[in-house]
Amino acid sequence: METPAGGRLAVLTRPQGTVSGALLYLAPFAEEMNKSRRMAALAARRFAAQGWMVLQVDGFGCGDSDGEFGDASWQHWLDDVSVSWHWLAERSGRRPCLWSLRAGALLAADWLAAAGIHTPWLMWQPVVGGKQHLTQFLRLAAAGEMLGEQDARGVLNRLRGELAAGRTVEVAGYRLSPALCAGLEAASLRLPQGCAGPLALLEVSAATDAGLSPAIARLQETWRNDGVAVDSAVVPGSAFWTTQEIETVPELIERSADMLERFRA
Repeated sequence: METPAGGRLAVLTRPQGTVSGALLYLAPFAEEMNKSRRMAALAARRFAAQGWMVLQVDGFGCGDSDGEFGDASWQHWLDDVSVSWHWLAERSGRRPCLWSLRAGALLAADWLAAAGIHTPWLMWQPVVGGKQHLTQFLRLAAAGEMLGEQDARGVLNRLRGELAAGRTVEVAGYRLSPALCAGLEAASLRLPQGCAGPLALLEVSAATDAGLSPAIARLQETWRNDGVAVDSAVVPGSAFWTTQEIETVPELIERSADMLERFRA
């Protein structure tokens, strides 16, 4: 797929019959994207069997798309969402819905707010705040060196100092630009003004009979009080976006397929 900033690797999964809906996937950040590729591919095929045309795109500097990860900015990825959404709308003849995993929800939230678009949205294990998510990622630099807490804080402070000075840093094999980190850090999970849904929130937990995480439960309550149609569930399984081996959670896909049916109601 061509964009003003170069080519993007795009995987379009078409239904065998009539297209009854369109779904744009927004992937998670850095290594979580690679860990979750199999789950995303399996889900795309399952959703296509229901009539959805599903588009998966590697953003600027990711995977086999043009650009280097270390040169990517948050705005690059927001621009990629815009191009992808309109590309999918043109080819499907449908108004695309969103499907996000982890930090993909932050990108979706920023894009929806900027574009002023309301569309149904399926969220898998959404990240609530970009600042905490970035901090957790930066901590990988210290974790790789098996440092104590005090030394780890020193590494974190050094990395933040480098970014504040306008210099690129490297963490866990990824070069991070100040522009990318600033955009991620400022992002938060929110809905555009006037959004009424429907939304579907799905989390994965290894614990039996687990409920939604506290942050997501609070968001759900707030949105429902605002009149937003929100459906949610917690399914048993492993955190496939971080596990050492590539893992899948079939029940997450099946519950999502059920929820997507309500997007077309």
